[in-house]
Amino acid sequence: MQFSKDVLKIDAEAEIARIASAIRSHIVETLRRRGAVVGVSGGIDSSVSVALCVRALGKEHVFAVFMPERESSPESLTLGKKLIDQLGIKSVVENIAPALEGLGCYDRQNEAIKQVYPDYGPGWKNKLTIPSILEHDRLNLSRLTVQLPGGEQKSERMPIGSYLQMVAATNFKQRTRKMIEYYHADRLNYAVCGTPNRLEYDQGFFVKGGDGAADFKPIAHLYKSQVFALGKALGLPQEITSRTPTTDTFSLPQTQEEFYFALPYEKMDLCLYAHNNGISAEQVAPVLGLTAEQVTRVFKDIETKRRTTRYLQMPPLTVEHVREVHDDIVALWEGKKV
Repeated sequence: MQFSKDVLKIDAEAEIARIASAIRSHIVETLRRRGAVVGVSGGIDSSVSVALCVRALGKEHVFAVFMPERESSPESLTLGKKLIDQLGIKSVVENIAPALEGLGCYDRQNEAIKQVYPDYGPGWKNKLTIPSILEHDRLNLSRLTVQLPGGEQKSERMPIGSYLQMVAATNFKQRTRKMIEYYHADRLNYAVCGTPNRLEYDQGFFVKGGDGAADFKPIAHLYKSQVFALGKALGLPQEITSRTPTTDTFSLPQTQEEFYFALPYEKMDLCLYAHNNGISAEQVAPVLGLTAEQVTRVFKDIETKRRTTRYLQMPPLTVEHVREVHDDIVALWEGKKV
């Protein structure tokens, strides 16, 4: 197979029509709901997802929820509102900072940070990062980067205990947002739309019970590059279709590749595609401007993430097969009536 940067090109209009048809089927026939609730962040994935829902269901059957907190980028809300105004759908802003404070999210984060930087306090900012995979075979050991009030930045490896506490506390954010989405879905008799792209869905870049929870996920089969292509075809604001993907989770700006992925999304997409289709590192390397050794490292990282995050996709385990429930779920997933 000839490998090039064009392997991920799709007929965007045809794909939009196909997904819209699937959403209608999911909502009306399988889930038996009246519409869709989408948590909108101003990023490309949630923006494309909400626009697809409007295309499928009509603007009167789609409801957007903005859920900022005190460490969110103001740009996220600004861009999200611009999109919602363009789509003409109803929305609400739910500030989740008070809920997070009540849950101890920020205090628990700070406690973990102070195990590395005892002086951490007001005016400081933080983020988690991982080392580049291109320089050497890495262990996925996270580093804590902090910025002092004067602007100086420092970075140190986190002990496993403080790292796990930091992640666990931060996960309150995604889980709180999902509770809000399901509140609005329940009161409207709508279904909750999940917004992961294929890269995130495959590699476990989501929180179980948080952004991983949803009733349907319309773009989980699309590589992120393809999601951007759909965004342009859907006529989304240029500020969204040209925005660099971020986590928008920590108080310091943070790209997705420095937090989780080995490469920027456009290269990571191609590596994932190549790995999925049995294309060798030697074929991939010159297309991406990398060495075969570097691509091999990325392939290994893909496999490692799959092994370590598959539990995120698993339903709750039971002692034995409950036929009346489990068989019906499989039938519904296959589009059969039960």
